[in-house]
This record gives sequence, structure tokens and C-alpha cells, in this order.
Amino acid sequence: MGIRILTAIQKTTDLTEGPILGRLLRFAFPLMIGNLLQQLYNIVDTLIVGRYLGENALAAVGSAYTIMIFLTSILCGLCMGSSVYFSMQFGRKAFDAIRQSFFIAFGSILAVTVLLNLLVYALLDGIIAFMRIPPEIRPMFREYLAVIFAGIFATFLYNIFANLLRAVGNSVVPLLFLAVSTTANIALDLLFILGFQWGVTGAAAATVIAQYLSGFGILLYYRFFCGELRVRRADRKWNASIFRQIFRLSAMTCVQQSIMNLGILLVQGLVNSFGTAVMAAFAAGVKIDTLAYSPVQDFGNAFSSFVAQNWGAGKRERLHKGVRTAGAMVLCFCSVISLVVCLFAAPLMSVFVDAGNAAVIGIGVGYLHMEGAFYAGIGILFLLYGYYRAVNQPGMSVVLTVISLGTRVALAYLLSALPALGAVGIWMSIPIGWMLADAVGILYGIRQNKAQRRA
Repeated sequence: MGIRILTAIQKTTDLTEGPILGRLLRFAFPLMIGNLLQQLYNIVDTLIVGRYLGENALAAVGSAYTIMIFLTSILCGLCMGSSVYFSMQFGRKAFDAIRQSFFIAFGSILAVTVLLNLLVYALLDGIIAFMRIPPEIRPMFREYLAVIFAGIFATFLYNIFANLLRAVGNSVVPLLFLAVSTTANIALDLLFILGFQWGVTGAAAATVIAQYLSGFGILLYYRFFCGELRVRRADRKWNASIFRQIFRLSAMTCVQQSIMNLGILLVQGLVNSFGTAVMAAFAAGVKIDTLAYSPVQDFGNAFSSFVAQNWGAGKRERLHKGVRTAGAMVLCFCSVISLVVCLFAAPLMSVFVDAGNAAVIGIGVGYLHMEGAFYAGIGILFLLYGYYRAVNQPGMSVVLTVISLGTRVALAYLLSALPALGAVGIWMSIPIGWMLADAVGILYGIRQNKAQRRA
């Protein structure tokens, strides 16, 4: 029975044919559910830690989460960039090129993963100093990182295979393995934290074990159920031209993802300087924030696969029609989710923070009101990232990220220094960065489209 189910769901989706909206939604929906599940097990960590281990533990885990997001963004960016090349080849129906490019990408990104893992353990004390962690939570912060860093290799495994499958239109299988991982993480969180009383170490250990379940699970699926994509002996050869193309896409996507999360890391360091209450509120607020707009982030990734397949197939008119359809979808969704978050900010904060801690809840509500009103800005930005990555202009995605994050970091430090604003100045800087990057990306796209039509 299990084999029949796995065989039935390995069907790929050709995004170069059929109704655009229906195909996009059918492909994007498992990505959205998958990211929501991923956010769910991050939220479970935050919820259990905040409720049962206290404010200091919540602040430590929240800051450590920011570090892990930055590190894993390097690997996710490399895998995501490679998947654009896979999608282009799938649009051309060139399966030999997909297999050979996957072999090259796998080996290259594996080498980066090993190096990164060695570096973070060697630089652990330096990371703690850079993050400006208050003395009272440093032991817990170090304890959590020492365990969570062991999951970096699992993150690589899951993402390289998940991006290969998504590139050929299979977004269901990665979702299934993520669902298994999420369920295991929740169960292990309860066991390790509430049952064994392992504290923040238990939270980290639960996440790492769950990551390896999804990583090795999807590896086994690829090995036994992906015959047409499985690398063969003839595919195991170096090709400098393929490597250069993958490197260009992957490096630029990696830089874009890393800059984005480095900016967040710098903001986190500034947040930490305002004390434990602001740190705890920011940790909970960011979880709510991310959960709210993660569906549009995944829709942007699905849109990127749509654009890459149609770009590879040479279907420019279908591509342009897809841009208009995706833009309308994102604006509608973000308008609804902004209303929900702004209206229910206080109850949402109370999920993570004890209702008696009015100071932390109040700070978090202020954060959510500021960010929640402008989710359309980040939604459009995700589409722009995906579009430029898919049309072989990943450098433009980097430019937009630099504009968005550069504005955010600069304004955060400037505005928060004003006594009348304080931490609120940090919250204000974020949507300003989104909107400025949106304006540049849209104007550049319009100008480029006009130039292509004249040519």
C-alpha cells in the first residue's frame, strides 16, 4: 500500500501548459502547507519554551533562531538557485541535463555544507559576542546553538532533494516528508522539555532529530522512486559550462538570501540591546509575522518555477500573463491577512507569552500593528525575487535585497536612537525597506519589458 501511494504522488506538473491560475495554485498549495508546517514546529518550540521555560529561555531561543535562519539561508539559497536551472531544463524536457546538473550541484553544495558546519562550531564564542547577548541568557543561548548546529547537514539533504522535485513540478512529496518531520518535532518537544526536563537543549534536540527524519526520508524516496531523475553512472562527470551556469544562479540566490538574513541578524543584535522584554516580544512577534506571510513567500517560489519553466520553453506571452495573475493573487491574500493580524494582534501574542506579562505583549502588539499593515509590500517583493531569479537575472534579486535590507538596517539604527521612538523605530524601518525595493523592482521590470518589445 505504501509503495502504491508513493508511486501515485510522484507525478510532475508541467507549468508551461494549461490554465495559469489553476496550475499555479495546484503547484503552490503544497509549498504553502509545507512552509506552514515548518513554521508550526518553530512555533511549537517558541510556545513551549515561552510557556514552560520562561522569558529568558524564550529570548535565548528567539535569538538563536535568527542565527540558524541566516546559516540555513546560505544552503537554501544555493539549492533554490540550482533548482532554477533544473526547471529550465525541465521546460526543455532535457532529463539528461537535469541529472548531470543535479550531480554537480549536489557535490558542490555538500562541500559548502561541511565547511559551514565546521566554521560555526569553531566560531561559536564569536557568534555570541557579535549577537550582543545579555549575560543572563548567554549560557542558554550557547547550549541551544551547540545542539542545533548539528542539524545543518540535515537541512542540506532535505533542501537539495526537495528543490529538485519542485523544479520538475512535484511539490507534494517534499510536503509529506515535512509533515512527518513536524509531527515528530512536536512529539519530541513535549517529551524532551516537559517529560525529560531537558530545557532549551531538549528543544534543540527535538528539532535536529526531526530535520534528519525529513532529510534522510526524502533521500530514500529519491533513491527508490525517482528513476528518471536518479543520477546514473554516465551522468557522474564534470561539466564546466553547467557548473558555471549553476554557480551563477546559486551564488546570486545564496547572496540574496544571505544578505536578507544578515540584515535581519543585524536588526536582531539591535533588538537585543533593548533588553530581555523587547527580545522576547520580538521573538514571538517574528514567529507570528513569518507565519502570516509565509504562504506568499512560497507562492513566490512556485511562481519562480512557473517563470523558469516557461522561460526555458520560450513562452514569453504566457510568462507575462502569469506575472499579472500572480500579482493580483498576492495583493488579495495580503490584504486579508493584514486585516486579521492587526485585529487579533493581542490574542496572537498571548499564545506565546503568559497573559500576565503585559509589558512583553504590549511591545509585541506594537510590532505586529506596524508590520501587519504592510504585508502587501513583502508579498510583492517575494514575487520580484522569484521572477528575476527565474529569468536568469539573479543579480537583480540581490540588488532588491540590498535596497530592502540596507534601508531597514540603516533606518533601524537611526530611528531607534531617537528617544521618542526607541524600539518602535526598528519596527518602522522594516516596511519602508519593503516598499522602496518594490518600487525599484517594478519600475525596472516595466522598463525592461518596454525595451524588449521595441527590440
